[in-house]
Amino acid sequence: MFQEAQGIPNLPDLTQPSQLVELGQSALWGLVLLVLLLSVLGIAIAVFNFSLRSDLTTQRQWLEQETRWYGFALRALPHLSLVLVLLVFGFLGCSTLSKRYHFWEQAKVAQVAQSVAGERMEQASPRFYYVTQEPYTYTTFVNGNLVTVEDTHEIDRSLPLTGSQIQVTLEQEEDVQKTGQTLYLVDFVGEFQVKNTLDEAQEFIWQVNPPSDYKLLQNFRVERAGNPLSPKVSQPYHFPVSLEAGEETQFRVSYKAQGAPRWVYTAYGELLSNFELAIAAQFPNADFASGIKPTETVVSGNRTRYTWTFTENVSVQNPFGVFTSTPALKNTGVLPRLLLLAPAVFLWWVLLLYLSLPMTFSNIALIGGLFYAHLLALTYLSRSLPPLPSWLALSVFLLALTWGLGRKTQTVTAALVCTVTGVILPILGLLVPYTGLTLALAGLGSATWLAVHHWYMDGNLTISARK
Repeated sequence: MFQEAQGIPNLPDLTQPSQLVELGQSALWGLVLLVLLLSVLGIAIAVFNFSLRSDLTTQRQWLEQETRWYGFALRALPHLSLVLVLLVFGFLGCSTLSKRYHFWEQAKVAQVAQSVAGERMEQASPRFYYVTQEPYTYTTFVNGNLVTVEDTHEIDRSLPLTGSQIQVTLEQEEDVQKTGQTLYLVDFVGEFQVKNTLDEAQEFIWQVNPPSDYKLLQNFRVERAGNPLSPKVSQPYHFPVSLEAGEETQFRVSYKAQGAPRWVYTAYGELLSNFELAIAAQFPNADFASGIKPTETVVSGNRTRYTWTFTENVSVQNPFGVFTSTPALKNTGVLPRLLLLAPAVFLWWVLLLYLSLPMTFSNIALIGGLFYAHLLALTYLSRSLPPLPSWLALSVFLLALTWGLGRKTQTVTAALVCTVTGVILPILGLLVPYTGLTLALAGLGSATWLAVHHWYMDGNLTISARK
């Protein structure tokens, strides 16, 4: 059974009503706390002003200083508030997208795993044995006395198979009962040789069981030298056979079955001699199971033929056969990580823009909308396209839009450089395997740009203005 996909713990999810209520309560308490702090600050200023009522000169200087700070705060507060709102609500939206994308990835992984889930059809090697009576002794109490008793019991003595040639054809089809799952259609034909190596004639049992965990078994047939064998009444898969001393014979086993999308053959570690198993998989994405590498592999279109050949005595502990491999799901978890770090990338971009060119209130609102809109587009494009080319295409669109932040050549250059080093490279670094190297290059590029901009460009402008 597959566990239900779990979301990333301890992250807000705006699609959950309970979490929306909790966020609303937290915002309400935060507003109350802000009002209290402002009230305390106003009272403190009033008390301090009252304490300076006798010293008019000091009171005038203090009022002038506070007026300057108040004017600066009035100019900076709208920008700071807008950036803070964009960060907070951006984090809430990105965390929600991160959880949704995580659920989608886990559901996709579960769907792929479910397509090949289930038990395996395991065909056991046939067994050729005879039953013999062997004496043994045991002790027991009779009338309070310890007595040794001699008795006999039946023991199965197996003889090894002298040869095995097995041909298996596998086809794959959809399971009509479970959507998304597949079944194997198995056509099995095996030729087995045995020899009575005893010095006398003996009654043997030829035991050949059908594959385990099948859903449908039909045309199960066991033949000896072209003649069908009848099983024992009490044991449907045990066939009595009489052989003279040194006599050899051949058995043919055939059946058709339907079952789980994995078929393997097991010999339980017994010696295999003159053994050949050929499996023809009539479907794509077939692969050999248990790591027992085939002697020969032939691929022809969507058909693959695996052959295991053991001429000498070989013991194989693990079952070996064929299963359907699933395509590897690469780069899972990349987009959720990117979305969680997106507000930090946005803050870095805003700081670069503030330090590189004059920013208005409307410009900050516009770049915030552009940033989160591009992230939203990247999130949903990545469900059908690879994330890296999707972001490269969106980066060109973002650069074209940020061109409008500048009016002159210098400001246009500043806007483009800040966008490349502050947004495009960091997000690119979170999408590629070399994340640390890419982020280091983005940080080095940002620091280099700020140094050149403030130490050389502004200096040249100042010198030109003086001249």
